[in-house]
Amino acid sequence: MRYRREDVVARALEVLDDYGLADLTMRRLGTELGVRPSALYHHFANKQSLLAAVADEILLRGRHEPSGTWDVRVTSICTDLRDSLLAYRDGAEVVATVWAFGLGATQPHDDLVKALADGGLGDLAPTAARTLLHFVYGHAVDEQTHLQAAAAGAIEDDVRDTDDFVTGLGLIAAGISMAKAVREASADR
Repeated sequence: MRYRREDVVARALEVLDDYGLADLTMRRLGTELGVRPSALYHHFANKQSLLAAVADEILLRGRHEPSGTWDVRVTSICTDLRDSLLAYRDGAEVVATVWAFGLGATQPHDDLVKALADGGLGDLAPTAARTLLHFVYGHAVDEQTHLQAAAAGAIEDDVRDTDDFVTGLGLIAAGISMAKAVREASADR
């Protein structure tokens, strides 16, 4: 059977969710699809390009068009991103790694820069967007690691405070608001 690129990505996402990132290999994916691993290279030059496509699919499946003021949009983008990362086993690690390597997963950054620029942050928008992404990715990786360790019996599962993410995001948004206010006050002088 001949598979389309989308079919390969969908199956890779299933393998990721069922077995984790360490077991998402071209060999395993080929076996899952009933093809030789070399057949996958017709669609992807290497495993990194496959992971980039998987990361983009994770983000696409959880994406919503935010509306409202810049701070409401930023909160919505970050919350949707976190939910997308946690929806798949090792999803946070895959997306964060693809982003860090510059291989893809750019949509959240682009959406955040637009919301922040629309809010009047000017040339600070890209830095503020990266700061928000570092928080979301770090928080999600921490959460996912904790959940997986508890599920494996490696640690006792103490339920974490779910408001921690919202509170941390609020602190960062408050800092961005303050930087914006200082910038506006300086411009008025």
